[in-house]
Amino acid sequence: MEYVTLNNGVKMPIEGFGVFQVQDPTVGEQAVTDALNVGYRLIDTAAAYFNEEAVGAALKKSDIPRQDLFITTKLWVQDAGYENAKKAFQTSLEKLGLDYIDLYLIHQPFGDYYGSWRAMEELYSEGKIRAIGVCNFYPERLADLCENAKIPPAVNQVELHPFFAQAEALDNMKEYKVQPEAWGPLAEGNHNIFSHPILSQIGKKYGKTAAQVALRWNTQRGVVIIPKSTHRERMEENLNIWDFSLSQEEMDEISKLDIGHSEIVDHSSPKTAKWLNGWKIHE
Repeated sequence: MEYVTLNNGVKMPIEGFGVFQVQDPTVGEQAVTDALNVGYRLIDTAAAYFNEEAVGAALKKSDIPRQDLFITTKLWVQDAGYENAKKAFQTSLEKLGLDYIDLYLIHQPFGDYYGSWRAMEELYSEGKIRAIGVCNFYPERLADLCENAKIPPAVNQVELHPFFAQAEALDNMKEYKVQPEAWGPLAEGNHNIFSHPILSQIGKKYGKTAAQVALRWNTQRGVVIIPKSTHRERMEENLNIWDFSLSQEEMDEISKLDIGHSEIVDHSSPKTAKWLNGWKIHE
């Protein structure tokens, strides 16, 4: 596994395992167990995924040393604000059965995320979190937070795949030394990504699938990826991307697939803000 070094010196695997939409506890625990056995060390969950306890159960059964794992979870909009964030963090910590979190992220750029950030800065300073960051922060919101925060975000997890490359957003993150991390690196299966002609043709040269090419493209851009699957064979396939490199010409060809906008969710839309603010994960 290759690693990136965050702006606070913490090393983070450049490929991890995501558990979004895996809500069944039994399925979730088995998926994380399989992922760990296959070789993943970064596990990405969130309070809003409703599977932190399943992740925690798998971690408890694993014999992998804690220091070799990199566990990420996220603060939901409903729990934004200084006091709420402190409580939500403790809840996540207990559900995961851990003494500390490697990476804690603000899940959405809505609500009182400045209050949340102050709480996270304190938790970080207390050693309860090794790195703090955000998700879905478009360039202007990320720049604003970086300009005002005492501790700058280490990571920004956003939608990144060949059909939504976000080159300008990556440039902005680079300027602020924020590590980009891709959710949906396989475009959630859209655009026929698993059989896309360009990705498939490039893959033939290396004996790789279209999906492996798409994942490798992001990592060669310096992007951390967290592909999800509940099938062990696919987990192995997604992890098997480190024995080949794409040429610059191939990288450029893939970048031309970018349509310039998301077809999954638009965080700049008022409808999205209303929808996510109304999404409650507890009473």
